[in-house]
Amino acid sequence: MSDRLARARTTGILAVLRAPSPELALEASEAIIRGGVSGIEVTFSTPDAPAVIRELIARHGDAAYIGAGTVTTAEQATQAADAGAAFLVSPGTLPDLTRAMIDTGSVVMTGAMTPTEVMGALELGVDVVKIFPASLGGPSYLGALRGPFPDAPLMPTGGVKPDNLADWFAAGAVAVGAGGDLANGTAIANADWAEIEERAARFAAALAATRG
Repeated sequence: MSDRLARARTTGILAVLRAPSPELALEASEAIIRGGVSGIEVTFSTPDAPAVIRELIARHGDAAYIGAGTVTTAEQATQAADAGAAFLVSPGTLPDLTRAMIDTGSVVMTGAMTPTEVMGALELGVDVVKIFPASLGGPSYLGALRGPFPDAPLMPTGGVKPDNLADWFAAGAVAVGAGGDLANGTAIANADWAEIEERAARFAAALAATRG
């Protein structure tokens, strides 16, 4: 196991967090962590994402795995890394952006869907290939990618739910990204932290069951 991927593998689930304000992002993150999911991907569609990342790290230190998502510019990559982001996630794989992300030293996860895109990401040297939107093909598609890419670290994002979590890992996922089924946008907007915590608890229980 690569040391760079050890934490992602151990964490297992990254909550893809999109919130309308930094305050709601922080509260949602706390609810997710209370529920048992310690991986938080603060997306740049959240206002002041670097500030949220910095505050979460200040609060939780190594007890949580905090990174940035929806990284679409080199400037965002630098801002997130400066805030302490352990990992950077982009929805796609653009060569110049990917190189800028790699230059930060953070773990880099970039998006791909087709075999050609997976090959491009691996050639650039990313740590993890984010299969997105994974809901289009499901676990069977991830398993099919394992044929030509048996050793590639793949992370499906999109369509990941507690009741199919085991299928994703059986298909070869190194970790999974969970969006609306975990960090639910309506619940966040309504500040329904009990709902968010309950969703996280279901994911955490599913992960524990998968790992036996």
